[in-house]
This record gives sequence, C-alpha cells and structure tokens, in this order.
Amino acid sequence: MIERISRDRLVTLLAAAEGKHVAVIGDAMLDVYLRGDVHRISPEAPVPVVRIRERKLALGGAANVAHNIVTMGAVCELVAAVGDDPAGMTLRDMLSEAGTETRSLVRVSRPTTTKTRVLARAHQLVRYDEEDDSDLTGAESELLLKAVRAAVENSDAVVLQDYNKGVLVPAVITAAIDMARSSGIPIVVDPKYRNFFSYRGATIFKPNRRELESALGAEVDLDHPEALPATFDRLGVDHLLLTLGEEGMALLSADGEVSRIPTTAREVYDVVGAGDTVTAYLAVVLAAGGSPAEAATIANFAAGVEVGKLGAATVRTAEVLEAYDEFGHSAT
Repeated sequence: MIERISRDRLVTLLAAAEGKHVAVIGDAMLDVYLRGDVHRISPEAPVPVVRIRERKLALGGAANVAHNIVTMGAVCELVAAVGDDPAGMTLRDMLSEAGTETRSLVRVSRPTTTKTRVLARAHQLVRYDEEDDSDLTGAESELLLKAVRAAVENSDAVVLQDYNKGVLVPAVITAAIDMARSSGIPIVVDPKYRNFFSYRGATIFKPNRRELESALGAEVDLDHPEALPATFDRLGVDHLLLTLGEEGMALLSADGEVSRIPTTAREVYDVVGAGDTVTAYLAVVLAAGGSPAEAATIANFAAGVEVGKLGAATVRTAEVLEAYDEFGHSAT
C-alpha cells in the first residue's frame, strides 16, 4: 500500500506542530567542517595537502534533531551529556542561539563528541572523531535520569536518539519510555546496536534495514510480511519505519501491514543528517496529532529536502510544502 496525504491535511498538521513540546534524549555532537583546496601532495607522506579556506560548525546527532524540531516551530528540550571543554561551550551556545532549551545538558568529565570533516571542494578527504563512547555511570547517569524525568513530564512527544556514545544506557531508556507510556506520549526511537532490544514500548522504531537485519540475524522480506509478528514480538514496539535509500521508506505494523513511501529527493547531494530530520518530523507530527502513517509520509518529504543540502541541515515546514507541491501527486 502506498501512503497518501492531502495538502490540506499536511498544512493542518504542520500548523498544529507549532508550540508542541518535544523532549530529545540522546547523544549530542559538534560537527566541524574544514573546507579548502588541494594543489599538491605532501612531501612527508603520500597524502594531499589541504589549504583550509573555511571553517564551519554545525549541530550534530541529537543536537541536530533538536535544531530541526525548533526550526519547525515546536519547542525542544535536549537531554544530553557535554564535556566541560571548549567544544561543549560552543555546543551550548549554538543550541541557545537556535532556540533549543539547554537546561538539561549535563556536564560530564569527558570530551564533547566532536566530528571533524576535511573537504576539498565538495569531496570529503578524511574525518576524525574526538570522543569517549563508554556508557555513563554513577553520579553522571543519575543527573541524566533527573533531567530525563523533568523533560518528559513537560512534553507532547519524546525522542530517543542513540549513537552509542554513552547517554542512552538501559536505566535512562527504561525511565523515559515508562514515563512517556504512562502519560500517553508518543515515543520515537532511532536505535543503534548496543541497546537495540531495550526500547520496548516505542511508538515508532526507525533503524535502517541493515541495522535491523544485523540485529535480528535474518533478512526482512517486505514482500512476504507474514514473519513480521515475530519481529514485533522481539522488539516490543508499535511500528517499524525502515529507511530504504533510493526506494524511500516502509512503515511496518505488527499486524503485518506494510505501507510504502516512495522517495521524494530531487537530488542526493549529502545524506549526512537525513535520519535526524526524519526523526524530528516524526516526533513533532505525532505530537501534533498525526498518525504514524501521516508522520512517516511528512518526514519522507522532509528527508527529500535535507539530502539536497551539504552536511547535517535543518528543513523548514515551508520547504516541506514546496516539496509536496512538486512531488505530492506522484509520491503520494
């Protein structure tokens, strides 16, 4: 089945999204882009010498999800761990400037996760990461739990954005999901392998297909969905949203129903951050009263816009409407 949404319904949901409160819990990162030119090879080693012309900073990971949420006109409180270092200070400042609530950023005794990409023109030559991705424990974990409880209590939706950097430990995951379920709040999860089966109770669980098949140890055959109930029994979630690259997305339900959502990308320039945009739109549209199918369809339009931008970028609701007007009749 191909999912459809009318333009009137799209406009209604995007308008209803304004002012909704979303708690994002997960791994925040600072992205650094160093752009320059290459004219020679180093005499020290057979590597290009890049003369840096531009240094750009961007919000990454859970921070990028939060940025997308506030760009939609919603309110976002980010629960994350940042180091007591210059990168952590920069991340806080950038989040504040973007309009994200930062009171739940927990200061920890480890470096702020920073990913630096070196590019010559539009080509990435190397990326280097500064991080400590071990699980938070002890007093720092307790501070996170306190922040989680306060953030979820005041929210219309919850996002758990996992990059295996140590924030989403089992105790934090369980506390967030239990609170949200008891309050009837939708939960969107972007998982990674470390705690893949710890998200029972999620409303929408959105691994990519490779991650899901690796965790299950079996291929997911979307053309023969009779095996899906067993998959849902293992995961304990309401819906699965699988990103399928150029084939778009598929929304799966425990009853075996599979809804296809074709891609709407004009041009794939850079896929970095597309998953963050999808997560943000899913959560905000659910908070606005949309169904999982409606949220996935709208998020797909947003992803089609995002992949046409360089790096982790935000997508405005006006851009989603433009994408709908361009692709809506053929993609829905």
